Amino acid sequence: MQNFKVTVNGRVYEVTVEEGTGAVAPAAAAPAAPAAPAAEAAPAAAPATPKPVGTIEAGDVVVNAPLAGVILSVKVKPGESVKYGQVLLTLEALKMENEIVAPQDGVVKEILVDAGTSVNVGDALVTLKA
Repeated sequence: MQNFKVTVNGRVYEVTVEEGTGAVAPAAAAPAAPAAPAAEAAPAAAPATPKPVGTIEAGDVVVNAPLAGVILSVKVKPGESVKYGQVLLTLEALKMENEIVAPQDGVVKEILVDAGTSVNVGDALVTLKA
């Protein structure tokens, strides 16, 4: 058994890790006859990615993804006025729903993602015009 200290978002956790037995269940016996060739599956659709950011003008604010995940819903539309702290969209990351909020008052200039879009940390999600 080993003890570790792990820091997550500034909080320190003490963790104890035990070694396993190393025993693995035996695999089921495979049939002796060769398997028939599998039919080629249709390629899976690639996850949607964010659209490129349009023209950024003085006073525009780009709202970026704080975590990697999948966009669950978009709560605003282009041209809509938003207030500081208003929910712009919902991002699922690490099995949790995270509300992405407006960092300031403004008008939604551009929405760069749709529901189902996979995003990485720092990807542009929404552009606001101050």
